[in-house]
Amino acid sequence: MAIDEPSPKQRDKRRRIIEAAREVLARDGLAGCTARAVADASPLTKSAIHYYFEDIDEIIDRAMAAHVDAMLVSLREVAGRHEDPGERLWAVLWAYLATFAERPHAAYLWFEYWVAAGRRGSTGAAEAQLDKMRALLAELLAGQVADREAAARALLSWLLGSIVQQQVRPRAEAELRAEAARLLATGGEC
Repeated sequence: MAIDEPSPKQRDKRRRIIEAAREVLARDGLAGCTARAVADASPLTKSAIHYYFEDIDEIIDRAMAAHVDAMLVSLREVAGRHEDPGERLWAVLWAYLATFAERPHAAYLWFEYWVAAGRRGSTGAAEAQLDKMRALLAELLAGQVADREAAARALLSWLLGSIVQQQVRPRAEAELRAEAARLLATGGEC
C-alpha cells in the first residue's frame, strides 16, 4: 500500500529506500534489485519497503530517475566550465560517454532497465528520464542549429548508440567528436 501524501518522516524513509535501491542497482544490476536486497542495504525491513511503495518496479523507476538527476547535475557542472557553446556541448557529450566507459556496468544497467520497462508495458518513467537528457541537449544546442529539438533527439540517439559501440569497439575522442560534428552539420537529420 503506497501512501498518497507522505509526512516529512515518511518522505525521509522513502528517500532512504530509493538511495538503498540506487546502491543495489549500481552494485548488483537490475536482476539483483529485489525488495530483500534493498531492505538489506537500508535501515528498513522488507515489509516497510512494501508499505512505502507499491512494488519493486516503482522503487527501481525512482532510483533510476535519481541516477539520471545526479548525472544531469554532473553534466551541468561540466557545461558550466566552458564559455564557447560548441566546446560546452562537446564537453557534455564527452562526459556522458566517459561516464559509461568508466562504468561499463552502468551502460548495461540502463539498457536492462529500458528493456524491462518495455516488457512490463510501463515506459513512462524511462521516457521521462530520456526527456530530461534530451532537454539538456536542446538547451546546449540553443543558437547552434536551426531545429535544436530535432538535433537533440538525434544527438541523444547517437549517444545511446555510441555507449553500446564503445563497449564493443572503443573509439578515440577525436573520432567521436568528428562524428558528432557531422551529425550536427546535418541539423540533426538522420
